[in-house]
Amino acid sequence: MAEIIEMPKLSDTMTTGTLVRWLKKEGASVAAGEMIAEVETDKATMEVECFEDGHILKHYASEGQSVVVGDPICAVGEKGEDAPEVKSSEKPAKEESDDKEEKKDSPSDSAKDEKKESQTDKDKSKGKSGEKAAAEQQPKEETDSADDDSGDRIKVSPLARRIAKENGIDLKPLKGTGPNGRIVKEDVLNAPKSPDSKPADKSSATAAVNPLEDQEIKVTNMRIAIAKALVASKTEAPHFYLQMEVDGAPIAALRKSLNDRLAELPPEQGGIKFTINDLILKAAAEAVRRVPAINRSWKGDKIVQYGNVHLAFGVAVDDGLLTPVIREAESKSLRQISAEARDLIGKARNRKLKPDEMSGSTLTVTNLGMFGISDFYGIINPPNAAILSVGATVKTPVVNEKNEIVIGQRMKIGLSGDHRVIDGAVGAQYLAALREIVETPALMLV
Repeated sequence: MAEIIEMPKLSDTMTTGTLVRWLKKEGASVAAGEMIAEVETDKATMEVECFEDGHILKHYASEGQSVVVGDPICAVGEKGEDAPEVKSSEKPAKEESDDKEEKKDSPSDSAKDEKKESQTDKDKSKGKSGEKAAAEQQPKEETDSADDDSGDRIKVSPLARRIAKENGIDLKPLKGTGPNGRIVKEDVLNAPKSPDSKPADKSSATAAVNPLEDQEIKVTNMRIAIAKALVASKTEAPHFYLQMEVDGAPIAALRKSLNDRLAELPPEQGGIKFTINDLILKAAAEAVRRVPAINRSWKGDKIVQYGNVHLAFGVAVDDGLLTPVIREAESKSLRQISAEARDLIGKARNRKLKPDEMSGSTLTVTNLGMFGISDFYGIINPPNAAILSVGATVKTPVVNEKNEIVIGQRMKIGLSGDHRVIDGAVGAQYLAALREIVETPALMLV
């Protein structure tokens, strides 16, 4: 008997997921443990696992569609078995469009597609192939279709078709992200340009792809989750801000010394290359040993102080910021923290982080120094009591112990604290402990 595969809950806060891509087509064989689809959650893009052996009988959700957790996405059963009828609360993903013309020209595209799919399923049950049935049901005139050289039909919105024509873009290789695989404006704008393509009208083509034009950008699940979390943080947690300037020369010198000895060695001989961020993460975890009160959370009727430092750090991705977590960072060596951070950064940028790799943090570090930002304050990452904001190391005139003006390397570290949980004195003590470690970095190696 066929089994229904439902949209899984892939994160604690997930209520819907966008089916980004099917990894298994209808009719394909599948074994338990294989991945059948990629789904964008509120935090990352993750793969959906199949727990049954058999064949994919039917896709209930199309690529680009938003599906409620618990709703069916496909049926798995014996080859030739009929797929069960299902009901769901899923809704097609809203098509991205900046032009009213697109909506005006094709107001009932989804309805047409559903009708065609329904008729195609009936034809399949009568022994006809899917391709033949679809061809028989294809209207002779379709406002959201175009013919390619082979005579096949391509689903494309009128606006997307016009922009493609103006810019000499071939629609055939494009993969549509609209409902039922329909090519929409963003698909054309993001298409790679052919070297020999020639726009029909240079001036109109430039206007069509001008990046400064008014746009409506679809809000992804990740951006929605970020917005909700940060609004809640700023409105619920009374933020206070502290900043301390530290001497960045010692930690930079330690990094150079370590990399001079280790960066050229193969991994099996202990080869590794450290970043300033690796050293800051290690220092931040070590400083908690001296001021454990920073490692707390507000729980309404109580404050929880944690016995381990689960250290989150910010990783910028295309559509937002992810905060993977290094567990028990206070007990790990610099080498371990560096290797784990590198692995988590790779997963974050490839949208492969698992929910447990992004949750349960007790302190967060965000670093914009690599972008040349000298000082800033981050928004607290709930349920943490504080977030560290690390700026760039800047060469500037300083007064040394002999009252001489010399060139120094200064780094500003900010702290945003939740005043419900910690007070300014605790934040100041923690920054002082962190400064001592950063300015005497050998302390973090013992």
